[in-house]
Amino acid sequence: MPSLRLGSIAPDFEAQTTAGPIKFHEWIGDSWAILFSHPGDFTPVCTTELGEVARRAKDFEKRNVKVIGISANGLEEHEKWVQDINSFGAQVAPTDVQFPIIADPDRKISTLYDMLDEQDATNRDAKGLPFTIRTVFVIDPKKVIRLTLAYPASTGRNFDEILRVVDSLQIGDKYRVTTPVNWKKGEDVIVHPGVSNEEAKTLFPEHTTHLPYLRTTPLKVE
Repeated sequence: MPSLRLGSIAPDFEAQTTAGPIKFHEWIGDSWAILFSHPGDFTPVCTTELGEVARRAKDFEKRNVKVIGISANGLEEHEKWVQDINSFGAQVAPTDVQFPIIADPDRKISTLYDMLDEQDATNRDAKGLPFTIRTVFVIDPKKVIRLTLAYPASTGRNFDEILRVVDSLQIGDKYRVTTPVNWKKGEDVIVHPGVSNEEAKTLFPEHTTHLPYLRTTPLKVE
């Protein structure tokens, strides 16, 4: 199977999760989705990550984003691990993992999404099988992959960055704009190169032309 790229349709699958059985495309529905993998249950970096995602549930919800985790472990282990995540996370702020975590002990879904670690010899289970790396897929309501990220097992992800990219994608889909380096929601955006100068006068009356190919504009969004 060819590798998944930006613009690919996210493969559909059926799975058991901590929130019950799902059909992935059906579960996404008309929402955006973030599928993110973890090397293994009861591992330290993963425990900090899932707690952070749980605490930021409202940030995902207001962006119409559903979040779902996956690691190469069974459902019973996941359910026990969630108790640890909630307990440790409470040291930071109230933590309650409500998003589903996919059980993938046979690594079928991990293989489907090319999540398995081919490099780190320490990132293996007791049988020597590779665990997943920290992969992120942002998927839009049309089930199109819009972002992929791959972190090594040793490095926790930055969910501020993941949310920042979601904001950029959603704004770009709604308005004819792109976003500059280090952009954050509320800051000036770039007028899309496909917008003519005449169109820009109407669509973005406050825009500034810095270079023939670089025009920025404030953008008021909800």
